[in-house]
Amino acid sequence: MSALIGRRAALRWVHLVLGGALLMPYWLLSSVLLNAVAGNGAPGRQLALQLLALPVSLPMAAVTALVPVVRVLEGTAARALCAGAADTGRTGAVRELAVTLAKSWAARRRTSAWFVLHLLLGGIVAGMSLATPPAAVLLALSSIKALGHPGLESIHRAFGGQLPSGLLLGPALLLLLLAVNAGSGALLARCAPVLLGPTPAERLAAVERRAAELAQRNRLARELHDSVGHALSAVTIQAAAAAKVLHSEPEFAAQALRAIEETTRAAVAELDTVLGLLREEPTAGTTGAGAGTGPTLDELGTLIRQMGLAGVRVESHAGSGLGDLPSELSQEAYRIVQEGLTNVLRHAGPVSARLRLELSDGRLEIDLANPLGANRPSRPGGGRGLRGVAERVEARRGGFLAGPQADGTWRLSVRLPLPALPAESAPTDESAPKDASTPGESKPGEQRVVQGLEEHQGGRA
Repeated sequence: MSALIGRRAALRWVHLVLGGALLMPYWLLSSVLLNAVAGNGAPGRQLALQLLALPVSLPMAAVTALVPVVRVLEGTAARALCAGAADTGRTGAVRELAVTLAKSWAARRRTSAWFVLHLLLGGIVAGMSLATPPAAVLLALSSIKALGHPGLESIHRAFGGQLPSGLLLGPALLLLLLAVNAGSGALLARCAPVLLGPTPAERLAAVERRAAELAQRNRLARELHDSVGHALSAVTIQAAAAAKVLHSEPEFAAQALRAIEETTRAAVAELDTVLGLLREEPTAGTTGAGAGTGPTLDELGTLIRQMGLAGVRVESHAGSGLGDLPSELSQEAYRIVQEGLTNVLRHAGPVSARLRLELSDGRLEIDLANPLGANRPSRPGGGRGLRGVAERVEARRGGFLAGPQADGTWRLSVRLPLPALPAESAPTDESAPKDASTPGESKPGEQRVVQGLEEHQGGRA
């Protein structure tokens, strides 16, 4: 019953009457043209010409609906008045109507079909809305002899001399109007997502934009994790060490405080860079996406010195040619090393680590190894550091392997192909370190974190 007289039915009636109002100029123009061609005639012929003007006017409306802005106007009206115009699929997801201009011919043709359907059904409902209530009143009055003799004759002529019961036929006509309104509104609501919704090309473009946005968000999340997370981990451990020896070794405590100051200053600078990316502010000297957005391997010495102040002594070996790497690749390599050293500090504590960076066979090789330390507290569920490393490596079609080794060390091995290497021939199975696993462990080059990583070293992040 609510579908006939409820709020939804009222909104759809307004929407349909609006379609009837939009039909009027086309209908009047068609009537004038038909009368000019056929000439004046009997009243019955005039009625036939007026009815014929309806299908003649629809092609005119279809042509005008090819204007791109029509989809915006019709979509807005359908969303506001044609309640339930969104299509809910099996998954419960609601497909919104398009709110952009119909730029492609496919979108314009769909909009034209919707416009014709809206005007056709709207003209029918609007015409019935004008004629049915007076007819119902006349039938009701005729049943009680309130029309007088001229009125009764008109009713007799209209119904072929058989006077129906006005008390029954009047409500039946009103019920018919309600049913036609409900059916027409439901048909428009079902057709709205198909005809006014995005075309397949627009949906594909929207998916691509969404994927690009998600990739950018993931990238920013990795940058924040690697920069701020590294700084907070170093500062936390340095502050704890300084607090323990504040009175017994004030000189060491002062050195730790200076390290905290230096670490936080660098973190603030990196945070400003990441926030500039979030605001889409141009960075000086950038020539492409991702350029100039973070430290490179040129700052590796500063990172190693900061880790030394925090208690992690790093024995590093850097091959030749690292300074000539493209800035994007150098930034990625720096972040990977930074995350690896942060994990050493967070999970193994003040231990020695061995770091090797070399260019070999068209690849940048990064190997970081450290002794397995005593389990240290970690965040519940582990962190996101190794996942971020895996994402960075996978984006560059490289190889990645991390996990405990048989000699009692934890090893992080990464292989990143140089940009000059064609994407089709980027290393896959060969890209992972050849000696990073022992018999019985996962094969190299799987580009996935070894199962059970978080069970070692207290859930390494």
